[in-house]
Amino acid sequence: MNTNSAIAARDPSLTMLEPFRALMEFALHQFATPHKAAPGDGHPVIIFPGLGADGMSVSILRAHCQDLGYEAFDWGQGFNTGPRGNLDAWLEGLADQISAQLAKHAKPATLIGWSLGGLYARELGKLLAPRLRQVITIATPFNGSADDNSASWLSTVLGGGASSIDPTWIQRLRTPPPIRTTSIYSRSDGVVAWETCRHDKRSRLVQDIEVDGSHMGMGWNREVLNIVADRLGQRAGPWRPYVGAT
Repeated sequence: MNTNSAIAARDPSLTMLEPFRALMEFALHQFATPHKAAPGDGHPVIIFPGLGADGMSVSILRAHCQDLGYEAFDWGQGFNTGPRGNLDAWLEGLADQISAQLAKHAKPATLIGWSLGGLYARELGKLLAPRLRQVITIATPFNGSADDNSASWLSTVLGGGASSIDPTWIQRLRTPPPIRTTSIYSRSDGVVAWETCRHDKRSRLVQDIEVDGSHMGMGWNREVLNIVADRLGQRAGPWRPYVGAT
């Protein structure tokens, strides 16, 4: 069943409490015991921020990846104001820029995207698959519809201000990259509908993982950081699903 037909109304209180909940998650992060994981293999990790955010917003997530032993950096494009002009051309230009960033690295990279940044990561995962290891998205609504009120902001951003976007793009966004792909989501997300962050079809290369947290605090949510550590630590060979996922 397509998730769009069963999207529940989001509790407006979740949206109003987003800043407070994110602040509480930040406080918990500050006092939490550092996650212990095997040293990373040093492969590059590129992190894409959400709409209206820049590299500073993902600094905790980036530092977390660096502490684990990976060469992590943000997308290098400043504030994420959404695509401009033709969507295909914009993504191809971004792919060229990311490809240039990866040129000095021998190991395949991981792309991590938060919210809208996750859509970039997924689409670049399709364009740059041979040079990538995996894609991880955090609170990314890839399985919505252009006329769904809960995803209207997505339609506006990707549609260049239009009330809806091309149906072919809706289907394209739902299709995962041909590489290992993890979607991390929260049912208490106060910005996007959690149902839009899950895949319709299961495959050996896709896993949806539920956490408890706010949309705005995902970048320092301890559950999210632990999942990222686990996924980055996966070696070549059969992909081991994250234990405890739903």
